[in-house]
Amino acid sequence: MSRTPLTGAIATPHADATRSAERAFARGGNAIDAALAAAATLSVVYPHNVSIGGDLIALVRDPSGRTRCVNASGPAASAVDRAAMREAHGEVLPYRGIDTVTVPGAVRGWEVLRRMGGQLGWEEIFTDAVTAAREGVPVSRSLAAAFREEEAAIGFDAGFRDTFLAEGLPAQGDALVQPVLARTLEAIRDGGAAALYDGELTAGFVDGLARLGSRIGAADLLLFHPEVVEPLTTSFGAYRVLTSPPNTHGFVLLRVLRELERHGIADPLGADFGRMMERFFAANLVRDELLADPRVTSGDVSELLDGDASARGDEPVLPGFRRPRGDTVGIAASDSSGWSVSLIQSVYHAFGAAVVEPSTGILLHNRGTGFSLDPASPNALAPGKRPLHTLMPVMVDDERGLRFVSATMGGQGQPQIHAQTLLRAMAGATAQEAVSAPRAIVGPQRDGDTPSDIYVEGNLAAPARDSLAETRLHIIETPDADELVGHANLVIVGADGGLDAGSDPRSDGAASVRGYGA
Repeated sequence: MSRTPLTGAIATPHADATRSAERAFARGGNAIDAALAAAATLSVVYPHNVSIGGDLIALVRDPSGRTRCVNASGPAASAVDRAAMREAHGEVLPYRGIDTVTVPGAVRGWEVLRRMGGQLGWEEIFTDAVTAAREGVPVSRSLAAAFREEEAAIGFDAGFRDTFLAEGLPAQGDALVQPVLARTLEAIRDGGAAALYDGELTAGFVDGLARLGSRIGAADLLLFHPEVVEPLTTSFGAYRVLTSPPNTHGFVLLRVLRELERHGIADPLGADFGRMMERFFAANLVRDELLADPRVTSGDVSELLDGDASARGDEPVLPGFRRPRGDTVGIAASDSSGWSVSLIQSVYHAFGAAVVEPSTGILLHNRGTGFSLDPASPNALAPGKRPLHTLMPVMVDDERGLRFVSATMGGQGQPQIHAQTLLRAMAGATAQEAVSAPRAIVGPQRDGDTPSDIYVEGNLAAPARDSLAETRLHIIETPDADELVGHANLVIVGADGGLDAGSDPRSDGAASVRGYGA
């Protein structure tokens, strides 16, 4: 039986992932299937940014126009002890190591997305990822650069060394082969997410974690289930902007967009660029002081969106925000049947905890560094609590329906990347023009940075650059098309329903808009 013709758009940070998404569309899948196939492949080919040992947060829009948020960010172990962590590490958790690992949520998140409307089975979704892990793929430019940049901070863990460094530091074009991970993906393919959380893989995974010193137990995996919640929204001109609510920092984007309107900031990409970035600076301080898991800590989202930031000075950010680069993948997918997905998946910092559980070959994230060890902080580490989270998918619609599907990496700078990309698209840029354009990020990106440091690409337009000189921000020059300012991916839905996709040239990605089943 022939299928109804479908147009599918996909943008990812690695060309192999984009090809996996195209194959999912070709097999009869929709935007959910395409996003999942891309995420699975990225979890093999882009380990500095993503793995199945990390978290996932996504927005999913269905053909009726309803948008839901899937929050698959995992909590701290039920047996975690903040006092013991302070005794072991002092006032700040380290960047890497087993004590930074929280329950990985991504695979459960995949399962929830698929049940929301996916058309393909796991076998079809995982085909490329299993093959890539078993047979190997060439190390990409971005991955090779991350190995070089992080060389001094990785390699302390035997599982990581055996997986990635057995033949020395990988260079671009070298083969990346992960046979143990291939077997793990096959088990998940055959048994679903339960294979990891309550099945074939669980005992070995938990035992391996325990041998490494983790407090995550079988009950922590069994009891973890993602939340499906309503997005956080605000109006902006003729648009409605949707993103993920707390424990994520999606509110930062909405807060600044509201302030642009409230204060009549009419040229935020030009002469008013500095004023916009000062507002992101202030919103970052609000985030670092107030954002936490709403299931555990009481708080009013209205204070995050509209609370006064004027009294907050250039104060230190919480641990975990000092060097959040190379941490994440963003996937933007949409199709002509009405399904769209903005999927963000992450290991947090580059290579996450830099720890691989040996029985599964799973690289573990270091999302626990997003916690504070200060007992007075609303974001203080506690058993079963989710950390403050940087992942934030975004969609934008207007009275006619969906207009933009935006996804990006960039750690604490994600709200700023979304803003700059979307403002360009709203002004008429194509998807590729919007993600390729020069940009800047305010806030710590490297060790020793302060909240007022702003990284500015060299080819940023003169009016925007001149406006920064009038602010209190400290300008740090960075090369053109620098990964430090993130990898953005964007799908634009035209007024006629036509699709346009763009993938950031700062990544190894590709974008595709194609017809299937004609």
